[in-house]
Amino acid sequence: MRAPALVPRLRPFTSTIFAEMTALAVRTGAINLGQGFPDTDGPAGMLDAAKEALYGGANQYPPGPGRPELRVAIAKHRQRYGLEYDPETEILVTAGATEAITAALLALTEAGDEVIVIEPYYDSYAAAVAMAGATRNVVPLKESQDGPFVLDVDALRSAVTPKTRAILVNSPHNPTGTVFTEAELSAIADLCVRNDLVAITDEVYEHLVFDEGTHRPLATFPGMRTRTVSISSAGKTFNCTGWKIGWVCSTPELVGAVKAAKQFMTFVSGGPLQPAVAYALEHELPWAEELRTSLAGKRDKLSAGLAEAGFDVHPSFGTYFVCADVRPLGFDDAAELAWQLPERIGVAAVPVNVFADHPEDWKHLLRFAFCKKDEVLDEAIARLHKLG
Repeated sequence: MRAPALVPRLRPFTSTIFAEMTALAVRTGAINLGQGFPDTDGPAGMLDAAKEALYGGANQYPPGPGRPELRVAIAKHRQRYGLEYDPETEILVTAGATEAITAALLALTEAGDEVIVIEPYYDSYAAAVAMAGATRNVVPLKESQDGPFVLDVDALRSAVTPKTRAILVNSPHNPTGTVFTEAELSAIADLCVRNDLVAITDEVYEHLVFDEGTHRPLATFPGMRTRTVSISSAGKTFNCTGWKIGWVCSTPELVGAVKAAKQFMTFVSGGPLQPAVAYALEHELPWAEELRTSLAGKRDKLSAGLAEAGFDVHPSFGTYFVCADVRPLGFDDAAELAWQLPERIGVAAVPVNVFADHPEDWKHLLRFAFCKKDEVLDEAIARLHKLG
């Protein structure tokens, strides 16, 4: 029997590099520095709160917008940036940030619209834009030798057309580890206001900014509170990536639109986990600060190890990730090397060009995750030295 007609529409959405690389790492026993999940649990108080909720009867559908105590905790958390949101009408709990981004694009764009995406980008962005029927318009970051990745503001302005509806902004940025500067964020805000664009901001690494840096939400800039869909989650802040508890903060109109799309995706999620995340936002931010400090040290450890192994290493200012240039080691294709690494030396990494519309421009970079125990990083570094 012939395959259904809808199959060709699904062809762009193949198995992700993360699933394939994880499978290869498991098969070869490699250390997985390709995927961004920590190998330690979150704060004990949060885990106890989840246990209490689990055994306390919070196992049925939570309210569609999310449990009230979590929405209140999110509203209080956003106040740290000087942002006020009504928990009743301006906050929506989602199945992680990925669902929130997808629901926002489904709700706020349609066929014929263009969405500006900054390259390289987290891979779900491309799929979400395509599922919404919109067109992706890519603006690349500029790479400097051994320096930060920077936003090409002139290219960003040139990317706006009469069809542009929204811009996706991810800072701190995955995969590069860059954190957009005040000037870069101001330029984005000015662009949105002048062209009446909606900004969808992925802020999941908001608490993982290093070197005395700070995270400033785009919604805090003049004219942006009412046109920004701010998205974050508990996963990266509290080492609970598998819980998939995220949230959306925006105006009642924009949140209502996102909720209308989200309710037909997962409806609700994580009933007994939502009270635990509320507890964490209220009581465990000092733990998250300790995590930030610890991760900065792990970043330094892995970056130094990669440099000693012969890579050119770009500085990372946030997230879990550091990018390294493979060319000094005699390789010109990071993707080819990435597939060799697990069997060759027992380490898995991800090529940056899988996050790009223009893979040739990024083919020399590998992304490594440093959110691992120190002994795991030490062993990975020792193995990476075998490449020299």
